[in-house]
Amino acid sequence: MSALTLVIGNRNYSSWSLRPWVLLKHLGLQFREVLIPLDTPTTKDEMEKYGPSGRVPVLLDGELCVWDSLAICEYAAELAGRGWPHEPQARAVARSVCAEMHSGFANLRMEWPMNARARHRRTVSTPGLEADIDRVDEIWNECRRRFGAGGPWLFGEYSIADAMYAPVVLRFNTYGARISETARWYMATTLEDSILQSWLAAAKVEPWTLAQSEVG
Repeated sequence: MSALTLVIGNRNYSSWSLRPWVLLKHLGLQFREVLIPLDTPTTKDEMEKYGPSGRVPVLLDGELCVWDSLAICEYAAELAGRGWPHEPQARAVARSVCAEMHSGFANLRMEWPMNARARHRRTVSTPGLEADIDRVDEIWNECRRRFGAGGPWLFGEYSIADAMYAPVVLRFNTYGARISETARWYMATTLEDSILQSWLAAAKVEPWTLAQSEVG
């Protein structure tokens, strides 16, 4: 297998970059990292050197280019031979909640942008944001109740689902989401993860600030 290269954006703000990065680390896949700062005059040109979408993340494996966070996670799971729950019903639900995260929660994304190093931020609550928070809480509770007996993650062992929801945990931590006890325990598991902690440590010392993501 050729050496992998993962192209990411700022750790502090790039939720889409966090997802494949944390999964690759959990799967034990070795990769070279390229970081392109977001929202600079050269950002778009730099991104277009690596992938056709002009966005991050991008995974390069020899001549193969995989773009989009979920597609990268799927490919990484194929390389590692793990990453999804083994049981078919659990795997189907895991794919469903990943797809829902990938395509939905517009209010959560817009009103609570990921800001990994920020704490105690507060915003005006809206019905759309509250609905998104409630839905995430429901997903976490349902996955833990039905499939979480084998470990502390959504489906017991760490999976793509946990990578997909990691930025949501950081958002909830930044803005102080009011969630159920089960959801709080899941947040604690994620925040205590040593791999995520290494991402957060690097985000803390980044020199860049994006004004549009400094809300609350």
